[in-house]
This record gives sequence, structure tokens and C-alpha cells, in this order.
Amino acid sequence: MTSPSGSSAPRMSAVDQAVPAEPTRKRILIGTDTYPPDVNGAAYFTARLAEGLSARGNDVHVVCPSPDGPPRIERRNGVTLHRVRSASVLVHPTMRTALPLGLAGTLRRLLDRFAPHVIHAQGHFVIGRTLISAGRRNGTPVVLTNHFMPENLFHYAHVPGPLQGPTGGLAWRDFVRVMGTVDHVTTPTAKAARLLLDKGFGHPVEAVSCGIDLSRFHPRPERGAKARAMLGLPERETVMFVGRLDDEKRIDDMVRALPMIAKVRDAQLALVGTGSRRAALEQLAASLGVADRVRFLGFVPDDELPMAYQAADVFGIASIAELQSIATLEAMASGLPVVAADAMALPHLVDEDRNGYLYPPGDHGAFAHRVLSILESGPKRAAMAEASLEIARRHDHERSLARFEEIYDTVRPGVGIDRRRRRVAVSSGSPVVVERARARELTR
Repeated sequence: MTSPSGSSAPRMSAVDQAVPAEPTRKRILIGTDTYPPDVNGAAYFTARLAEGLSARGNDVHVVCPSPDGPPRIERRNGVTLHRVRSASVLVHPTMRTALPLGLAGTLRRLLDRFAPHVIHAQGHFVIGRTLISAGRRNGTPVVLTNHFMPENLFHYAHVPGPLQGPTGGLAWRDFVRVMGTVDHVTTPTAKAARLLLDKGFGHPVEAVSCGIDLSRFHPRPERGAKARAMLGLPERETVMFVGRLDDEKRIDDMVRALPMIAKVRDAQLALVGTGSRRAALEQLAASLGVADRVRFLGFVPDDELPMAYQAADVFGIASIAELQSIATLEAMASGLPVVAADAMALPHLVDEDRNGYLYPPGDHGAFAHRVLSILESGPKRAAMAEASLEIARRHDHERSLARFEEIYDTVRPGVGIDRRRRRVAVSSGSPVVVERARARELTR
């Protein structure tokens, strides 16, 4: 691989090549165990966070796994990437993990040379955990954003159903222990924050939306036919899902609903993404007689994704393990009504009968009924599209970036969790800080 300048990438520790930071800029070090080219919500959020902070004038460095093994430095969209040595994750064919051997020393050297004002960890796995420990040792304040749910890992790790409860309990206890060592904890929604309290975390958790780039995702209704042609879709009403085709996404619900929808409307289901369930979903569609109406579009590059949403009439999501769902936000910003499973954080994005509908997870008949309610009413569809836009505007990523900058300014080294009492704000777009004593208040 070559650097942006065309020279050969270094094969030594990336940190040893680091250039001292400019003294007048806020220095932010982000640690993450997944980053593009990885395809998942946490990777995309972290890239947008890093690049957005850089565009706002901060000096941003990211520690992340190398996509092919050897370590190196890259400069991308204003962000310095320290790609550390990695190996394939045996249970997940498309992801890699940083190698623990030597990582602590690498990160200590990076902290010494870069001297960040703040560390922002995006999890508690190999890089996140090691960077949090390094930050604690040298007194650098640490912010942690949670993207973790054990349910998203059970399928890849082949954890049998009877063991998922105990395994999940152990995983949560480990995560709570790591969270207790940082200065400030955030997660994308109030629902996700309450989940951390329910799992035993005893300190405030702030809900800060992942955010959506409204300059990229917005309605272009005149381009619907062009978008369908670009994706090779027939001219039919289209229900779209964007994301991994994996077990916890419950895409079977939507495939099983399609025969009922197709009896009433000339509709199709478009699935954007790749994953381990594709072959099984193809077989399911064939067995139900709708193979020609379930369109597997595969991976769509990020720069083409805004156009892809224009091919749809309704966005569907059946997942039961979403802490926010960036894809749903993108669809809403693109002017789509939503039919979503009534699970985890998805109800935070769907205002029932206003911008879409919720349905009981697993009830594909209910999913079909909700979709038909939207497709059969042109005025309702238009009103729901407008409501989706209104809700999406509350999640403008510039507001999220500004809030993270405020958090960086308020954390201080060596003080542990910020235990000051905060007022609970639940108004649109306001940061939500959930404390154990207040959790019941927020559920009303």
C-alpha cells in the first residue's frame, strides 16, 4: 500500500512515525476496534466523528486495526490514522482485530508524542481497553461511547441459545467494570443509556445522537427512477433495508411479509448490504414464491448511498439490537416513512402514525399490514415523509459534534466519572443525561 503522496507505507510501528501535533489546536485521540473499510454502524460513526471533528479545526488522530495486517500511518480526510498490527477475527470473516502483543507500548509512545487533550474510546475491546488503561496511567481524560450489545456477537461466536443469557451477563459485567474507569460515558439514545444503568452501571450516562449529515442525505424525489435504474431495480413500489444481512437484523420478517404485501401492491423488497444470512434469505424468498421480488443489491459504496435511498418508498428494519440505527436516520433524512420493530432504540426514531409504524418483532403479518397502510395512501405517505425529515433534522451531526467538543472541554484528568448532578433534558436535540435515580422519570 502507498501513502497519499505515493510513497511506500512504512512497515514499522505507525506511532514511531508520528509528527508532533500543532500546539494551538485541540488534540483528540480516538481509539476504535472497527473503522472503514469495515462495514458496520460503529465504524461509520467513528469515521464521521473523526472527520467531522477535523473539519471543525481539531487535530484528530485515530488508532484502529490495520485492514490487512501490517501497521502504518495513513492520512485520510484530514484525520491521521494509526493502523496497528492486526489479525483476522476467526468468528467474523470480514473483520480484523488488533494484536495485543506490543500494543500497550505502541499506545504509550503515541500518547507521549501526540499528548492528546482527550481520549475518546469507541468501545472496550482490544484497542479501546488498552487505550483507556494508557490514558488512566498518564492522566489523560477519557470519554467512552458505547456501541456494544452482546446480542450482536452471539451469532458470530456461535453461542448456543441456552448459554446466551449467562454469556451476555458476563460480557455486561466486564463492560461495566471498564466503563467505571473513564471520565464520561455517552451512548446514542436515552434507551441505550437506561440499558447501561439496568446492567449495573452506577454513574450518569449521556445520550448523544450519532447524528446524520443532512447535506448528504435529503429528499430527491425526482431521482427515484434514476436511482432504481442505477441499482437495477424494476419499476415497482420498493421497501428498502440497508445494513448487514446477519442474524440479529431479523430480515426474515420482511421476506415473509412480502407475499402478503405483493397480493395487494406491485411491490418489492430491496436489501442493501452483505452478510452471513444472504444464502438463507435467498432460499426463503424462493420457497415463498417471491424470489423475483427480493432484490439483493450487495454492498453500495458510501458515496452512492444517498442516491440508493431515493429508490425506496418505505424503509423497513426488523432488528432487535439497535442502539440507534444510523441507516434508519439516513432513510428518514432522505424523506422515507419507516416501519420498524418495536425493540431497543428504534421507537426513539418512529413516532407512531406520524412518520411511520412500529410492529411486534417476529410478527411478519403486522409488518405487512403497516407497510400496506403507507403504500395505499398517497397523502399519508407524503405526510409521513415530511415528519421523518422533521425528526431527522433534530439529529444534525453538527449538533452532535458540537456536544462532543463541549464534553471534551469539561472532562478533567484523574477525576474518574463526572458525578456532578445534572438536570435531565428530554427536549428535541438536547443532550440527555440519565442517572439511576432519574431513569424511571424518562420512561414515562
